[in-house]
Amino acid sequence: MLIEFRVKNFRSLRDEQVLSLVASKDNTLQDTHTLASNLKTVPRLLRSAVIYGANASGKSNLLKALQYMRGVVLESATVIQPDQVYSIQPFRLDTVSASQPSEFEVTFALGSIRYQYGFTMTAQRIISEYLLVYKSAKPQRWFERRYDTKTGKDVYEFGSGMKGSKALWEGATRSNSLFLSMAVQLNSESLRPVFDWFSSSLVIFNEHNKLNPQTSLQMLKDSSGRKQICDFLSAADISISDIELVTQKVPGQTVHFDLTAGKTEIRNEEVEKQQLRFSHVTPHGKAVFDLMDESGGTRNLLFLAGPVLEILQKGLTLVIDELDTSLHTLLVRELVHLFHQPDINTGGAQLIFTTHDTSLLDAPNLLRRDQIWFVEKDQDQASTLVSLSEFSPRKNEALERGYLIGRYGGIPFLNQSLGLNS
Repeated sequence: MLIEFRVKNFRSLRDEQVLSLVASKDNTLQDTHTLASNLKTVPRLLRSAVIYGANASGKSNLLKALQYMRGVVLESATVIQPDQVYSIQPFRLDTVSASQPSEFEVTFALGSIRYQYGFTMTAQRIISEYLLVYKSAKPQRWFERRYDTKTGKDVYEFGSGMKGSKALWEGATRSNSLFLSMAVQLNSESLRPVFDWFSSSLVIFNEHNKLNPQTSLQMLKDSSGRKQICDFLSAADISISDIELVTQKVPGQTVHFDLTAGKTEIRNEEVEKQQLRFSHVTPHGKAVFDLMDESGGTRNLLFLAGPVLEILQKGLTLVIDELDTSLHTLLVRELVHLFHQPDINTGGAQLIFTTHDTSLLDAPNLLRRDQIWFVEKDQDQASTLVSLSEFSPRKNEALERGYLIGRYGGIPFLNQSLGLNS
C-alpha cells in the first residue's frame, strides 16, 4: 500500500511536492474510504485519491515522476548501459534548478513493515540512495549511498538489518545504476520485496503506458473471467450479455528460413486472428457486434476491466492519468466506488487518478476531503500540490462551485475573449 510519494526538481515540479495517502482523523466514510494499515504511526490509509488541475498545471507530471522513479528502479541494472545518460528533465525555468539533481522517494507498507526508499540523480549518475525499514516505530537504516565529489567515488554505509553479499553488490553497482536494482539482480532476498513492490504492486497508465487489452483478453478465455468482465460491464449499465473470443483464419504472410540454402521465403498463408464478438440482448431481440462496432467508451471500459479486477483482487496500487477520458462521469464514479467497497476490494487496492470532471467533487459519499488534491503553477511556473484539507472546507460546502471560482486553486486563468476578438 502506498503511503506517500515525494518528488523534487522533476519537470515542472521544482520544489518538493508530497502526495500523501495517510487518512486524516476525520471519521467520515472511514469504514469504506480508508483501510487499516497495520502500522501504529499511520493507522489508516486512503483507498483512493484524485488530483485536479488546469491543463499544463503539472498534475500529469506528478504521475510521470512516479512512473520515472519506477522505471529507474526496474531498468538501471539491466537496461541502462555503462556511461549511458538518463533522459531526465529537471525544472528548466531557472538556472539553479536546471543544474541540480532530481529527487524521488516513496513510502509504502508490506504487511506490518513500512519501507521508505529514495534516491537523487542527474542525467549522468546516481548522487545518493537510501532505504529505511520500519519494523517498529524506530527506523532501521539498511543502507545509504552517497557520491563523494572529492574522491569521485560512491560511499556506502550498511545497517545491521541489511543481510547478504553487500561487498559484492556494492562493487557491481555502476555510477548510473541503483544499488537496490543491482543487488536484486544478484539475488538479494532482503531487498527483493522493495523491488517487487515497484515491479508488481504499482500499476501506472498514462500517455506513455497506455491500457493494454491483453489482460482483459486473457480473462475472456475462460468462463469465470468472461463472467467477471460481463458483470463489470453490466454494472456500468452497458447492455452486453456475453463476450466471445473467436479465432478465425484470415489471409496473411509468413516468413520461412531455408538454413541449408541460406534463403528467406515469404509465403501467402492463412494465419489465425482472434476477434471479439459482443452479444447485446434487448426485449426486442439479440444482436452481435464486433469490437469496432462498440463505442470508444465501451472499448476503454473493456480494456480497463481486466486490470481493475486483477488489481482489486491482488491489492495493488493503480495510478491513472485522466481517468475520465472517453468515460461518462457516472462510469468514473462507479470505478471509484469499486475501490471503496471492502467486500469487493478485499486486498487493500488503491486508486490514484487525475481528472477534469468537477462533478465528482460533490457526488454523494464519493470522496472525503483528504482524498482531493489540486495542482497549480505559481508565478515562477513551478507546480504546487495542495490537499483540499488544507483549506478546511465546511462539511456541506459546495466543493465544485468553490473549485470553479478559484477558492482552492488549480484552475486556468483565462482572459475574457481567449484572443478570439483580437
